[in-house]
Amino acid sequence: MQITFENQSLNDILQRVSKVMNAQREPLQDINAVYQFEIAGEQNGVYQLILKDGIAEVVEGATNESPCTLIMNFNDFKELLSGRLNSTTAYMMGRLKVKGSLGLALRLESILKRYH
Repeated sequence: MQITFENQSLNDILQRVSKVMNAQREPLQDINAVYQFEIAGEQNGVYQLILKDGIAEVVEGATNESPCTLIMNFNDFKELLSGRLNSTTAYMMGRLKVKGSLGLALRLESILKRYH
């Protein structure tokens, strides 16, 4: 996912991520999880990334119970998805907050790295 996300809306970015993941499903085969993103800043919103049976789906809002919520600002979110921001570093610097399972958050980072 070595992609730049300049001049794209939050919704467009997440739909693009879903499309890229679904084009190459192998990294998603062993995970069934719901990740919730609470994004603040220039663009904001609540979205969920649902990974189930090798398929990625993005939905707006908190429609499903999520064991892992990631809270960050829009610019940091773009940096994280593009691979320019490490989630562990962001977490330690307070740029990323995690509610729920830290293990699932780390697993998401390892999945995203496979698309870079």
